[in-house]
Amino acid sequence: MIANNLTPENPTHPGEVLREELEERGITQTKLAAQIGVAVSLLNELVNGKRDFTIEYSLLLEAALGIDADFWMNMQMAYNKNKAKRNSSFMSRLEQIRKIAAVL
Repeated sequence: MIANNLTPENPTHPGEVLREELEERGITQTKLAAQIGVAVSLLNELVNGKRDFTIEYSLLLEAALGIDADFWMNMQMAYNKNKAKRNSSFMSRLEQIRKIAAVL
């Protein structure tokens, strides 16, 4: 098997890391949501992996928690990439494109 075709069994959404960070610091979602000026429901969606981290959310978290926005964005990008690689329909499409590109 080619190493770059390996994908983790269960990609980690950055919300899981955020949840752990809040627990470690003893900060509630309600408190953090108020601090960064977002609805608690929105923050809860981030924490539960139902919403993607955007640069805006990442910058807000950087300001509140001191964790670089790039960390959150890189985690989200890796999660999205791994999720796409687990989509067999999409991977078949990529394979067809690679076959066409190889002929060119």
